[in-house]
Amino acid sequence: MKFLPVVFICCQIGCLWLIYICLHCVPLLSQPENNHRAKVQMFSFILASIMLVICYVRSILVHPGTIPVGRGEDGRIWDYTPQDARIVGSTSSAASTELELTETKRSGERRHCKWCAKYKPDRCHHCRVCRMCILKMDHHCPWIYNCVGFRNHKHFFLLLFYTCIATHIIMWTMMESVKASMGAETPFFHMFFLLFGQTLGSFLAVLVTLFFSFHIWLMFKSMSTIEFCEKSMKRTAYDSTGYDRGIWGNLKAVLGEDPLLWLLPVSTPVGDGLSYTSSEDTPLCLSKDMEAGRGHHKKSQEKQNKRSKKSAAGTGETAGSDVSGHDSESAHEESGAQRDLVRPLTKEDLRRELSPGLGGSS
Repeated sequence: MKFLPVVFICCQIGCLWLIYICLHCVPLLSQPENNHRAKVQMFSFILASIMLVICYVRSILVHPGTIPVGRGEDGRIWDYTPQDARIVGSTSSAASTELELTETKRSGERRHCKWCAKYKPDRCHHCRVCRMCILKMDHHCPWIYNCVGFRNHKHFFLLLFYTCIATHIIMWTMMESVKASMGAETPFFHMFFLLFGQTLGSFLAVLVTLFFSFHIWLMFKSMSTIEFCEKSMKRTAYDSTGYDRGIWGNLKAVLGEDPLLWLLPVSTPVGDGLSYTSSEDTPLCLSKDMEAGRGHHKKSQEKQNKRSKKSAAGTGETAGSDVSGHDSESAHEESGAQRDLVRPLTKEDLRRELSPGLGGSS
């Protein structure tokens, strides 16, 4: 049952390819005035279709990447056991410092997966469908029966790109054949399949273009779909993330280091998908939402301190209180002196002031 979406997509690709080539391009080739235009359209569509199929197959077959078992090639320990979390200064905490993790628990400890029993690197999430942790997980796509992650993100991105090209070719060039098939002399099935292909191609063109535009925006922001959803739930800004390296660096992080190979399903991004610290001259930008979260945490702590100050005001019992200990006593004396200055003079006060001048007589 899980392969049904893949079978459905394969049927759509084959159906649209046969309709466009057999019912649109071949009839145009038989017309001398449209022969050159038909060759250009056929060549463009076949090239886009071939690249689409290659990217689709690689998106299905290429593993997105998962956490290493035991000790990785760099010597880092990834297996998690509950005893390790209780040992202060253990090798796990040392490995956490070496990795310079951005995503940690509130306590500062490394994140771990309770299903896989492994420590999680940054941008790693557990997929319950694939039943494993996926490196730089974007989302699980049922149409490719695979997760979109670190190693196949480029293939999925190019799949959307070539799908947009192929469907837009169908939508904008096959309209002429559809209009010509409306005559009474055209067989019914010929007209039906042309109209079906035009409708399906146009619908997919609009849908995939919107989805592809969203992924372009995510790529420029150096953000995955999961990270976008997390920001949406927390209602934080989308301006930047802790993994933003600028537009050029973000393009290379998805499409690879060589710009000449960006449109080919080869030359995937370098790295192991476990660490995202920048080795370039431009360091990674701090995430604004992380700073906002820290600011919110500080504000909540300040509110708690103010409440504790109110409950024990002037007693010196609350930490960080402006009035505590000896300072509180001096504050009380100063306030008492101020009250004396304001209090009106009485007969006793006048007698006390005049007694030295009278020689102590009453």
